[in-house]
This record gives sequence, structure tokens and C-alpha cells, in this order.
Amino acid sequence: MPEETRTIGYICPVCGQAVIAKRTAFQLCAGDSVLPCPCGRSELGFRQLGDRCEVTVPCLFCARDHTAVCGNDALLRRKLLALSCPASGLNCCCVGEEDQVFQAMEKLEAAVDKLRLDDQTDQRGAFLDEVVMGETLAELKDIAARGGVKCACGSTDYGVKVGYSSVDLVCARCGAALRLSAATQDDLAALCARDTLTIPGKKD
Repeated sequence: MPEETRTIGYICPVCGQAVIAKRTAFQLCAGDSVLPCPCGRSELGFRQLGDRCEVTVPCLFCARDHTAVCGNDALLRRKLLALSCPASGLNCCCVGEEDQVFQAMEKLEAAVDKLRLDDQTDQRGAFLDEVVMGETLAELKDIAARGGVKCACGSTDYGVKVGYSSVDLVCARCGAALRLSAATQDDLAALCARDTLTIPGKKD
């Protein structure tokens, strides 16, 4: 029986190419490891901390490394585990099932292409896509008006934090957040297909 594998992807902030590779569960959990870009000027790092893993991601959007800690169970079991840039809200690293990672990387590359185009024409605005963000906020307002936003802790009170390419719904009671990507038309279509939104809630 073949050993379970995970697909990992990020975009090199130096050369701009997508780096996608497979690693076995043993390779990810046996010890510290890196996924270097073929250009040799950036790498994704994994550092084992017992039942958790510290992931260090080079970020294309803010030109800094981001570090996040996740459970090994999530690293090895989730269909898609995405780590995002706090400044832009865009994903900068994806780990999961092959098809899920490839889909996420395609969306990420499309967002990067738009950023480059905006920079070339000096048209970078307050949001990655002004139209998508506007329609996303309008759709959220409609869902909320139907009573479709709640938190797993039981609260229906929440705040909205608007980022460059995402919107966070933050529970007023427990502080848990649900991040909704608002980077592409696909993100908008996915939101429009939902009747309810549930913030995950925080455990005591």
C-alpha cells in the first residue's frame, strides 16, 4: 500500500514561479524539512514541535517571511490547509490533496497576475479587485439580512474586517473569525452559492 502523500505549493517571491511538490506524511512529520524553489533563492520551511508543526513561508505580497503553527493532524488530514498573508489576505502557502492545492494555486497565480498588471499600470487600488470586493460586501449584507450569519459559540453578533483581498467575520462574543476570500469572481460565486455562514467559534 503506497504511503500517503501531501501536495505543497507556494509562489517564490524572488523569481515569481509557482513551486509545487509532494511530500510523504513521514517526510513532513519525521523532522525539520524545507521545500526550496528551483531558483535557489527562497524556501518553505517545516519545523516539528511534537504534535505541531511550525511553517515558515516566504511571502510574495509583502516580501517578508510569515510563520504559523498548525497541528500535524491538520497538516496531514485536511483537504486544503492554506496559510495567508496578514497584510494582503491572500494565501501564500497551500498544503493538502493534490487537486485542492492545484485549484488554490491557480487562483493564487491569477491574483498575482492581476497585482503585476496593476503595478505596471499604476492602478493598484484599495482592494485587489474593487468590483469583486463591492459585490462580496453586498452579498454578505444580504446573507446577514436573512439571519444567515452566526457563530458556533451561539452568538449572532459579529464585526466585519475588510482586507485587501478578503473579509473577516469576527464573533463579538468569543473573538473567533471566519475569513472569506474576495480576490476573484470564483470567490464571489462561491459566496453567492451559500445561504448561511458559520464562524467556527473558539473553545474555552
